[in-house]
Amino acid sequence: MLTSLVPTDDETMLRDMARGFLAEASPVSALRANRDAGRAWDPGLWREMARMGWAGVLVPEGAGGSDMGHRAAGILAEEMGEVLAASPWLSTAVIAATALKVAGSARLEGIASGEVCYALAVDEGNKHRPLASALKAERVGNGYRLNGQKRFVADGARADRLLVLARTAGSPGEASGLTLFDIDATSAGLTRDARETVDSRDHADLRFDSVTATGEDILGEADNAEPILRTALAAGQGALAAELLGVSSGAFAMTAAYLKERRQFGRTIGSFQALQHRAAHLWSEIEVTASAVANAGRVLDDTPQEAELAVSVAKARATQTARLAVSEGVQMHGGIGMTDEFDMGFYMKRARVGAEWLGDYGYHAARVAAARGF
Repeated sequence: MLTSLVPTDDETMLRDMARGFLAEASPVSALRANRDAGRAWDPGLWREMARMGWAGVLVPEGAGGSDMGHRAAGILAEEMGEVLAASPWLSTAVIAATALKVAGSARLEGIASGEVCYALAVDEGNKHRPLASALKAERVGNGYRLNGQKRFVADGARADRLLVLARTAGSPGEASGLTLFDIDATSAGLTRDARETVDSRDHADLRFDSVTATGEDILGEADNAEPILRTALAAGQGALAAELLGVSSGAFAMTAAYLKERRQFGRTIGSFQALQHRAAHLWSEIEVTASAVANAGRVLDDTPQEAELAVSVAKARATQTARLAVSEGVQMHGGIGMTDEFDMGFYMKRARVGAEWLGDYGYHAARVAAARGF
């Protein structure tokens, strides 16, 4: 399903505002500073994002948000990706906000104000396979006891609360029997081991040793997390595709500027036809991906129950485009592109992590193929 990709006046204003703010408050140099300080993200930047309403972009007005929609969220994600701005925004303001909104949770107000940060704890292996969840939640009296582990939880080390997918019935691989819990990240029996990742962001492995939860901590219905989880994951995948589009645009901008400055054999290297062809090909790929990302945002807003195909097309394309953009960026910069002192490496690292999070190219290509009857 294709929708209108023409930006509205509000969306154009949002992009201009976000671009201006991030260029000043969170240039790529801020990521380097955070990394060198051993800090995954700057709390001050997150407070400013919340103050400007970014944390509430998907939160209803009644819960303190602006409810601008998924296309607006995608615009913000794209602009963040272009400067590699690090924050818990995607985990909190997109994935958790969507899940809590669908479930009708009163905790949405904490998201809109920026007071509460969330992380989604779904995967237990090296790849994104939600239905393979084996972490058990056994009923004990009026509550539940959680035992198991979750791996590579984005924003998991610093989150205040966790959305945890647990198996209350059935076997790993089955869609039924899964329950989504909203629990305090400081709960007794929960251990969070921070993981160092190449993109210098917040990731953690979580271990649950008889962590208690109540029926009030369940989002939606017990044994039937799939409707809420599917919607929340689609929102996150759409926003992540937009961020990867921004990563591609940021890497391309650096490369194009270098082609216009670097001189070899008495002329700028951008005048060499072979490099022009490669740059033109990359630009074309970015433009096509931008259309896929915009379409995914529109479908998520208009017909979220039909968004799976559009979202997977966007995530698969954004993954491949970002890979091409950073590879071409490193190669066309030559030896300097391989050094830590040069920012292109940061784009490559974020592209690599973003490619795996919430489903890699193969995962989404398979969903597209299945939707098309292959």
